[in-house]
Amino acid sequence: MAETRYRGRRATSVENELVRVTVLHEGGHIAEILDKQSGVNPLWTPPWESIEPSTYDPRKHPEYGADAESKLLSGIMGHNLCMDIFGGPSAEEAAAGLTVHGEASVAAYEVTATQTALTQRARFPQSQLRLERRIGLAGRAVEVIEAVENESATDRPIAWTEHVTLGPPFLEKGATEFRAPATKSEVLEEGVGDLQLYTNAPVSGGFTAHLMDPARDTAFFVAWSPRSMVALGYVWRRADFPWLGVWEENYGRTGAPWNGRTLTRGMEFGASPMPETRRQMIERGSLFGVPAFRWIPARDRVEVRYSAAILGGLTSCPAELVRTAAGEVRFEYRGSV
Repeated sequence: MAETRYRGRRATSVENELVRVTVLHEGGHIAEILDKQSGVNPLWTPPWESIEPSTYDPRKHPEYGADAESKLLSGIMGHNLCMDIFGGPSAEEAAAGLTVHGEASVAAYEVTATQTALTQRARFPQSQLRLERRIGLAGRAVEVIEAVENESATDRPIAWTEHVTLGPPFLEKGATEFRAPATKSEVLEEGVGDLQLYTNAPVSGGFTAHLMDPARDTAFFVAWSPRSMVALGYVWRRADFPWLGVWEENYGRTGAPWNGRTLTRGMEFGASPMPETRRQMIERGSLFGVPAFRWIPARDRVEVRYSAAILGGLTSCPAELVRTAAGEVRFEYRGSV
């Protein structure tokens, strides 16, 4: 497929008769998972102008703030990949040019595509990692394979988090519902509403870490909008990503570029429970007896698979998103989570 533009950004889209997926060439973000029947894309589009991260200059772009997160925020959209940190850099790393959530969210990607499948490739020189992400469509399902190669001669402890952020109009205070099979939780910041129902929580910036049910081989989350009657869900191997972080911004951040005008919810599944510095992640080691990071061996390649699915015309929130023995991804209503 030819390169296109999305919200003013260089992008590539793949689609079938049901779904369109759009990725950005810089930052690699999955900016759109569109249900073509309803016209709904649940993923977050920031209310500020988006630019290519390579063009960001702190002297020319004060509207994005003035810290290690500003370059990321200048180009963030939808689902971004956090690697090889999940959270902020140390003061020394920030001075060396490392941004919040690591290089993956601001790097330039090479993108190749056919009508219904695409491949993104990028190299992260600061962390000496190389990434390949393949995305394919199967009906209403979006199948993703990510492979990370460690180019260094040392085993590397890394964070690896799929930072899926939802936004309006799909996300609506007091209405949008969520499901996930969590068994234990830890609060980092107060202010996150009930995992099952998006509430009118008055505090913004809250974050909670949730351990996915160890009795299940797969983990998932489902989000459903009563107004649009659309559900979006992700399903993944729990062994790859045992944690789900839930984060909200509820019109509370008044600094640039937030300016008190942003509503989001992040559903962030990954290898680490908390957004924190690399040193804090390693010193934490584990939470509830489950590792807080994963290892990439020297000169080795590690691969994970996960899927997203979107479906409209639903009058209630599905109980779960499952992958059947035949490999089909579908929403189910049986039981409760």
